[in-house]
Amino acid sequence: MLGRLLAPYVRRVFARAPTRLDRFLNPFENLVYRLGGVNSNHSMNWKEYSISAIILNSFQMVFAFLIFLFQDRLPLNPQGFPGLTWDLAFMQVISFATNTNLQHYNGESTLSYLSQMTAVQFLQFTSAATGICVAIAMVRGFTAGSKDLGNFYVDFVRSLTRVLFPLCLVASLIFVWLGIPQTLSGYTLVKTVEGTTQLILVGPVASLVSIMQIGTNGGGYYGANSAYPFQNPNPASDILEILLMLLMPTVLCFVYGEILGKKRESRPILWGSYALFVIDLGIAFIPNPTLGPGMEVRFGGFFSAFWTVVTTAVTTGSVNASLYGMHPFVILSAFMGMLIQATPGGKGVGLMYMIMYVIITVFVVGLMSGRTPEYLRMKITARDVMLVMVTFLVHPIIILIPTVLSYSTGAANAIGAGSDSLGFTQVLYEFTTAAANNGSDFFGASANTPFFNISTGLVMLAGRYAPIFLLLALAGSMIGRKRSPEVGLKTDSIVFSIVLVGSTLILVVLTFFPFLALGPILAFFQGHLNGFS
Repeated sequence: MLGRLLAPYVRRVFARAPTRLDRFLNPFENLVYRLGGVNSNHSMNWKEYSISAIILNSFQMVFAFLIFLFQDRLPLNPQGFPGLTWDLAFMQVISFATNTNLQHYNGESTLSYLSQMTAVQFLQFTSAATGICVAIAMVRGFTAGSKDLGNFYVDFVRSLTRVLFPLCLVASLIFVWLGIPQTLSGYTLVKTVEGTTQLILVGPVASLVSIMQIGTNGGGYYGANSAYPFQNPNPASDILEILLMLLMPTVLCFVYGEILGKKRESRPILWGSYALFVIDLGIAFIPNPTLGPGMEVRFGGFFSAFWTVVTTAVTTGSVNASLYGMHPFVILSAFMGMLIQATPGGKGVGLMYMIMYVIITVFVVGLMSGRTPEYLRMKITARDVMLVMVTFLVHPIIILIPTVLSYSTGAANAIGAGSDSLGFTQVLYEFTTAAANNGSDFFGASANTPFFNISTGLVMLAGRYAPIFLLLALAGSMIGRKRSPEVGLKTDSIVFSIVLVGSTLILVVLTFFPFLALGPILAFFQGHLNGFS
């Protein structure tokens, strides 16, 4: 319901429709455009849009890399933490800039307040904004009468000022009310009632939690992420964080129909996404969820498993329990969410992937019925099919090759990941979560080695920008394409949604089943039922 209510507002934001906020925000936004030398009235084709996104993201990564590298010489470091090594800084900058938030460090003992706010939170905002922008641009390409994909810089600024900042401000205030700290004071050493001393780890946590969940980022302030009491203190905050993870991906499903001017076309996107999500839940809850090692008694087995399904379904990557405590079927469900990437997927990219699956389904239905495939009354060409299939094939390539390399080089064994079903699952999960820009993982700081830092960094880059580039090329090819006066294939029906779900499952399962069979499925048959360790 909240997604449906927010969708018209988001559409107006990117249509640059007049609102009451203009008198306050227009002067600030125009100042940003002038300082950046941006012509806000310039329209971009798909190449300009893609390159603009990559260039801006690259400058942001350089800025954050320098902060990580030299944080020991910069202010707001009351704990006196040293700068990060170059390979860890390289990996973490890419991780946050690509909306992955895979963390090979423990935040409370590694990063200064300045790094947390101006590198981590900064990139969490900009990566979330980039994801929203490219999805909106792709939808514009499918819109009848569209002549361009818009202006990336304008979309980027407006997504920050009119969508993410307001939502995060409200969420931050609620989180503070629920007990999450928000302070720049240093850590405090206190004496407990038992007479021992304890270091109270506080900081600007509430503001980070808001963007990490709303932006489907997932990178937490603490190494334990949302299993840490200061980041997720009670069941109320747990439920709110789950809702915030699902918010923007769901909103964009409705925005798709709003921008097209055909709200019914949101149905297969929304129905298909949440049908796949329900299937993931069904897999995870085949066993009765019970407390395992690394689970919080505050949330119990049910909410620990439910969170794991949600955080991988929307590629957020935050956790409220250790993955080591999960049943193999919960891990299998997590794999499915990350491999499909559209259940409903991360904000922006999840919508793009679901449109990709729609194109594939339309093509398959066309082959089965012996007619030219059509979508939105446009003929789907061989080039369109080639683009979506190359996009799909990027994923298995960048997951499986580094997985094999990690064993052939001995890097996996060096961090304690054996070649049995459990160790293979953990390594496969590491590169799957990197490729899907998800960020949940088994290893954490133990993967802080040159091999895993560099390899996951490269996988995250390819997993983020290759699909964006290819799918924006698809959207660009749709501009000006002739549309049939008659409706061919009816894509807003429940029948098409069922076919969409079936074709997506078949495509993903056939591609990855052999590797899942060697991992979580084999672990289940070997009797690892309560505690994936």
